[in-house]
Amino acid sequence: MSTQAPARQPAVLRPVFPRRPSRNALVRAAARHALLLAVLFVILYPLLWMVGASFRPENQAFGTLGLWPSGFTLDNYREGWSYGTLNFSRYFLNSLVIAVLCIVGNVVSCSLAAYAFARLEFPFKRALFALVLATLLLPYQVTIVPQYVLFNELAWINTIMPLTVPKFLATDAFFVFLMVQFIRTLPRELDEAARLDGCGHLGIFRRVILPLSLPAIGTTAMFTFIRTWDDFLGPLLYLNDPERWTVTLGLNGFLDNTGVSSFGPLFAMATVAIAPIVGFFLVSQRLLIEGVATSGLK
Repeated sequence: MSTQAPARQPAVLRPVFPRRPSRNALVRAAARHALLLAVLFVILYPLLWMVGASFRPENQAFGTLGLWPSGFTLDNYREGWSYGTLNFSRYFLNSLVIAVLCIVGNVVSCSLAAYAFARLEFPFKRALFALVLATLLLPYQVTIVPQYVLFNELAWINTIMPLTVPKFLATDAFFVFLMVQFIRTLPRELDEAARLDGCGHLGIFRRVILPLSLPAIGTTAMFTFIRTWDDFLGPLLYLNDPERWTVTLGLNGFLDNTGVSSFGPLFAMATVAIAPIVGFFLVSQRLLIEGVATSGLK
C-alpha cells in the first residue's frame, strides 16, 4: 500500500511594508542634523561676515557682528577693483596664467612619474619612490634660500618661471603618490591588451591610463589650482614688479603699514578672489570625491 505525501500548500505572499522609524530614532537624527548645521554655521561665519561687510560702507565695516549689512552699497567693489596704480583685473589675469601653467605642469609631470612608479620596472625603484615620499616631510621653509639662490643665478627673479617651471618636474610628491595609488588599482590586463595591439609604454599611457585616471587628474588639478591661487609666499619672494603681482599680493596692497588701510575694498576684493575657488570646486567636486575614494587614500 503506497502512501502519497500531502500536497504542499503554496506559501502566501504577504506585503512587506517598510518599518517606520521610531520616535527616538527621529529625535536622534534631528539632533544630529542640528549639530552638524551649527558646526557648519560656525565654520562659515567668518566667510559670511566678510561677504556681508563687503556691502557695508567702509566706516561701518567693523560696526556689527551681524551678517546682513544695514547700509547696502557697492562702492567697495568699484573702489577696490581700481585701487592703486593697476586695475585688479591685471592681478586676476596674472594669477590665472600661473594657475593654468601649474595645473598643466602637475598633471603632465606627476602622471608620467606615477606611471613609471606604478607600471615600469627599473633599478632602485622602491628606493626612489621612498625618496620622493620623503620630500613630503621636508618643510617648505628649509628650501626657500637654496631655491632663491638657484633662481637668482638663472636670472628668473621677477618672472613667473620660479612659480611654474618646477611644476613640470614632478616636484609635488603628494600628487605623484595620489596617482600611483590610483594607477595601481587599474588591472594590468588592460596594458597587456594594448601591448598586443602594438602600443608601447607611451601609447599605453596615453590611450589606457590617462582616460581611466580622470578622477585622479581632476583631484590633482583642483588641489593645484587652490594651492596656486592662494599662494602668497612664492609670489612675494619672486615677483617684485606690481604689474606681475597675483591676487594675493594685490589684496596685501590694501593694508598700509602706516595704519591707513582700506578694509571695505579689501573685503570686497577678497570676496571676488574666492569666487574662482568656489566655482572650480563646484565643477570638479565629483571628480574630487571619486579620485579620493578610489586612490587608496580613503
